[in-house]
Amino acid sequence: MNEKDYFRNMTDRERAIFEGGISMGALFHQFVGTPVSVSTISSLERAIEESILLQPAVVDVTVKFDECLIKEQSSVMGYTSLTGEMMNIKITTKINEKIITTCISYDEDLQYPIMYIEEQ
Repeated sequence: MNEKDYFRNMTDRERAIFEGGISMGALFHQFVGTPVSVSTISSLERAIEESILLQPAVVDVTVKFDECLIKEQSSVMGYTSLTGEMMNIKITTKINEKIITTCISYDEDLQYPIMYIEEQ
C-alpha cells in the first residue's frame, strides 16, 4: 500500500482539512500548559511554527500569542501557563492544488478557543 491508498475515499479538500485538523489538534493539546513569559513569546511561537511545518501537507504556519494576556496572567515569578485563550494560530495545508487554512482563536461570545476553517 502507498499513501494514496489510505485517502482514496477523500477529495483533495477533505484531505487538506483532515491534515489541518490533525496538526491543529496536536498543536493545541501539546502546547497548552507550556510555561511562557513575555520574554519567551517569540521563541515559543517560532518553535511551534517550525515543529508543525514538519507535518505532511502543511505549507505555512502562523502562531501569535496574546502578549497583553500573558503579561496580565503572569505570576510574581514572571511567567504563566499557555492557554487556548492566548492563541491565534493559522495552519495552511495543501493537497495537490487545494489549499485550506485551519485556524484557532478565542471567541469572546462562546468563551472558548474555537477551531475552524477560514474562508478561501
